[in-house]
Amino acid sequence: MTRYMVTAALPYANGPIHIGHLAGCYLPADIFVRYMRLKGEDVLFICGSDEHGVPITIKAEEMKKTPQEIVDYYHDIMEKSFKAFGVNFDNFSKTSLPLHHKNAQEFFTILNEKKYISKKTEKQYYCEKCKRFLPDRYVEGVCPLCKSEGSRGDQCDACGKVMENVSLIDPKCKLCGSAPVIKDTEHFYLDLDKFQDKLKEYLTGKTWWKENVREYSLGWLKEGLRPRAITRDIDWGVKVPIEGYDGKVLYVWFDAPIGYISSTMEYFNRLNKKDEWKKWWTDPNTKLIHFLGKDNIVFHAVIWPAMLMGVGGYNLPYDIPANEYLNLEGKKLSTSRNWAVWLDDYLTRYKPDILRYALASTLPENKDTDFSWNDFQQRNNGELADIYGNFINRTIQFIIKYNDGKVSADPNLNEQDAEFLKLIENKIKIIGDSIESYSIRKASYEFMDIAREANKYFTVQEPWVLGKKDKDRLNTVLYVCMKAVTALACAGDPFIPFSSKELRDFLGIDKFKWDEIMKIEPSENISGKTLGILFSKIEDSVIEEEKKRLGKKMDAGQTEESAEISIDDFKKVALVVARVLKAEKVKGADKLLKLSLDLGGENREIVAGVALHYSPEDLENKKIVIVKNLKPAKLRGITSQGMLLAASNKDKTRVKILFPDESCEAGDTIG
Repeated sequence: MTRYMVTAALPYANGPIHIGHLAGCYLPADIFVRYMRLKGEDVLFICGSDEHGVPITIKAEEMKKTPQEIVDYYHDIMEKSFKAFGVNFDNFSKTSLPLHHKNAQEFFTILNEKKYISKKTEKQYYCEKCKRFLPDRYVEGVCPLCKSEGSRGDQCDACGKVMENVSLIDPKCKLCGSAPVIKDTEHFYLDLDKFQDKLKEYLTGKTWWKENVREYSLGWLKEGLRPRAITRDIDWGVKVPIEGYDGKVLYVWFDAPIGYISSTMEYFNRLNKKDEWKKWWTDPNTKLIHFLGKDNIVFHAVIWPAMLMGVGGYNLPYDIPANEYLNLEGKKLSTSRNWAVWLDDYLTRYKPDILRYALASTLPENKDTDFSWNDFQQRNNGELADIYGNFINRTIQFIIKYNDGKVSADPNLNEQDAEFLKLIENKIKIIGDSIESYSIRKASYEFMDIAREANKYFTVQEPWVLGKKDKDRLNTVLYVCMKAVTALACAGDPFIPFSSKELRDFLGIDKFKWDEIMKIEPSENISGKTLGILFSKIEDSVIEEEKKRLGKKMDAGQTEESAEISIDDFKKVALVVARVLKAEKVKGADKLLKLSLDLGGENREIVAGVALHYSPEDLENKKIVIVKNLKPAKLRGITSQGMLLAASNKDKTRVKILFPDESCEAGDTIG
């Protein structure tokens, strides 16, 4: 039996996940895995945080923390965000673990012993004040090609060109600002040129790969592969396992893909099946599939296979379904300019299924695509609410209100009914075939088209008329409609798993297999059951607020906290003491607590993002301070009527609620 070893590119642990990451690989990978498991396939879904490299050390120095503190913090955020979004990895590991360091060092040692690694002395910037070599991102200067300022030692963002080492004009150390000198340093190189012929044979044989991935990879071979540096002069990372090379670590591109193997080992070690990982990485019956974004193609399609060939005994990637880039509101995503939609932030305000469906409908599978908040609203209002949700709710409500909650167990299907059910069956097959070929956009369209056709069927059959003149026909029509509802509840699982599960719970469907969806019979009685609105409309004003948040930044040198306001602005803020009557966690949101408050004769509810720092028991019967006149906002379907006052450090790792003096009473004003 074929098994599937599925990986998603290790996200870099120096910031949260944003929609570009999701569209690049994590959402399509999760949809593929969910479908394959429903098909009954043996699948392992592996990922983890990529925790080495210069950006992490730079961030650590900027925030006056250790690199380990930085990666631990962002690893936790990413892991919780993925889970809340429904991306369910079997294991989400960390490349800073000793297990991974051991594996990466073993790869290096074997490649070195087999003469696939060489040494080379090269020039590198060295800061005499900081007493350290300066890897690419630690030095900035003027680009020698386009003469733009602020170019890094490895690349110029202005012209996009890769920099030759020590070629910057007027270079400066990013840490202290002094001019570095140029010194010799010795580094290890992976001799990729020794794999040129094997890689060409390997890549030309991958005729089923996406054309953009295959052609891009073969393009690297046309110019001839050259040795590539695999060590750097920094302290944070996997140490070079050779004496005399202290202060040198393995380049992150070398150790990161080995993280897939380490994560697999960690998973089976936890299950007390220590050697089980081998069949997932060495057994020819396993297909290794790497989901990733465009910027990772060369590492997984050329360099990683070369490493595996050199070590020997491992399966090579069977497929690499890489996506292109997702833009945002017509512009490239930019984390430095905050031109991004961050997943952890998104999940405080909306259901995960809305973004899952909106992204699935516009994935950059073969070319760059664009995400816009207006399109997000249209996907929710015009499709999830008006098409999908409308059909499900109108069918269920009609049966409960006008047919005593009964669904026929003995329908008398006519030709039109049979054709409609056959159409659904065909679409379910198209959805599956599309997912297997990584055409997620087509699959999501066909899924919604089931609901479109079902709405047409309901309208044409006019059950409100049949109820008055033909009860038998009505029962058959409602049976057919419930078959469509059942199909949507099951076929929607890869795309909108939370709503699909809610609907299946209502229908009494536990486990099911993809190929048997149309064999599932509707429950004969749904009276007494209730199903909430699966998708509510999003107002224009909410979308406009989201647009305003994009790219928001202050004048040069100014932070949001330091921006001046007038005394009249401050007087508009109504700060009031409130007593917490009840506190409870918001379902599906790790950061949120719902607080029921007494404001001195007035009761309110607010949602506060303090669940990582306070338990409900910590707050009940305590007095807090809230902004009373803040415009109400919906968070996870709950209307929050105010904002809790709390203090936090810069990176939100420490949050302290501001409790008023005990002599204060609920309803007292502040200011």
